[in-house]
Amino acid sequence: MFERSQRSQRIEWPTVALAVMIHAGWLLATFFWSALPLPLLMLVGGWFVAWHGSLQHEVMHGHPTRRRIVNDAFGSVPLSLWLPYSLYRMSHLRHHNDEQLTDPIEDPESAYLTDAVWAKLGPVARALVRFNNTISGRLLLGPFVMVLGFLVSEASRLVRGDVRHARIWTLHLLASAGVLAWVLHVCAMPFGVYLLAFVLPGASLGRIRSFAEHRWAERSEERTAIVEQAGAFALLFLNNNLHVLHHLRPAVPWYRLPSVYRNERKALVEQNGGLVYAGYGDVFGRFAFQPHDTPVHPARGLRRPV
Repeated sequence: MFERSQRSQRIEWPTVALAVMIHAGWLLATFFWSALPLPLLMLVGGWFVAWHGSLQHEVMHGHPTRRRIVNDAFGSVPLSLWLPYSLYRMSHLRHHNDEQLTDPIEDPESAYLTDAVWAKLGPVARALVRFNNTISGRLLLGPFVMVLGFLVSEASRLVRGDVRHARIWTLHLLASAGVLAWVLHVCAMPFGVYLLAFVLPGASLGRIRSFAEHRWAERSEERTAIVEQAGAFALLFLNNNLHVLHHLRPAVPWYRLPSVYRNERKALVEQNGGLVYAGYGDVFGRFAFQPHDTPVHPARGLRRPV
């Protein structure tokens, strides 16, 4: 009933205001980039790119209007440059098949490997995988693993003659050219500065959110975590720290998630088996240099070719 009432709203104005704020903030940050010292520029630029990624996640779930073409327009500007919104949308909605959560073959957002993939890795690669399974590694190494892995996968698809994503990439490259025209020519920002101060820190901040969202368990209901008392990260991630609630009710807009969670906390915690972190300080404290879980998916062996 709650989700249906949310869907019936014509426009979710807080999300519209948020979208305006994010795009305006990015324009201001890029235009006045030379007035900021590099560390501050990395913080501001990374924040807006990561915040835009959270907005993309919100709109692909049917917000802030009932018209997909309008919603997609809010999230389709490629501020991160490397990820086409349409591919992100297709991949993420596939991730919402909760029965397959964390499966390295079926879940496109899984951080686990199959036994077959693990067996092919050498000692250096295995050490890097283990490091990437800590939050320190996910911040430092994770953006390169994510971006390069995605681009190599898409390039391999094209080399094999699979052109199903060709139209999406063509439109994405045209839109990225528009972003770069603003950054390089209007703002006179070097391309390397944009990568260093906007793209990479934005990817790192986004990896904080995804790091502890899911963990394998026998019951699919217990594979999605809750991070309470998220502070500024709650705003940055649009309350997706309350991730179990998002998976159960993706129709609930970001600004209503905290009140719904407060009202139903006991039932939600029981349902997810108590996979709760006090805050991101708790996550950092547990996993700064300790792995979040084993690299190999506990239930995925050599049953299928990879």
